[in-house]
Amino acid sequence: MTWQTLAEARDEALTCTKCRLAGGRTQVVWMDGNPEAPLMFVGEAPGFHEDRQGLPFVGAAGQLLDTMLGSIGLDRSRCSICNVIKCRPPGNRDPMPDEIEACRPFLEAQLQFIKPRVIVTLGNFATRFVLAKQVSISRVRGQRFEVDGRTVIPTYHPAAVLHGGGNASPAFKALQEDFRLVASVLAEPPPAIPDEPEPAPEETAEQEALF
Repeated sequence: MTWQTLAEARDEALTCTKCRLAGGRTQVVWMDGNPEAPLMFVGEAPGFHEDRQGLPFVGAAGQLLDTMLGSIGLDRSRCSICNVIKCRPPGNRDPMPDEIEACRPFLEAQLQFIKPRVIVTLGNFATRFVLAKQVSISRVRGQRFEVDGRTVIPTYHPAAVLHGGGNASPAFKALQEDFRLVASVLAEPPPAIPDEPEPAPEETAEQEALF
């Protein structure tokens, strides 16, 4: 990765033609929310409304995400939101492996520059990407994983909850539980940054001799 800032990565993403999805998009869907926030949501791919507006999670699934954020006292200004891939697959089909690989550097740049303390992965594709494991969301949702100093909490994708029965479904109750876990983790004190070790006496003497 050659980018020095998140803005540089975004500028390249907005004109990317590395995979077949570039030919059918209206626009690249980069990110929404606050890149300074400690909480990041990672979804799968843009849908119809996201492709039109250039923002992630602005359709029905986005409304449910906003509702769930509100249930724990947050809104989009208190998190960042992005997807594994930045262009809409035709017909909202699943992303293909080569498309995920083509987009990989952009999500990795978002993770590197934003440095979220808590990552919530929404659905199978985001969970497998962040955990680097071929897991099933139904088996790992509601658990917390520590990855590269960050807490990762997988949960169902809001679109899957809506398609599976919405508010009356067991998946919706699981989503509520998982968001309460997110709130609990965010309330924990951030991990302490270790102090720089004191130089050994002989190193100090050597350093002073250089001046």
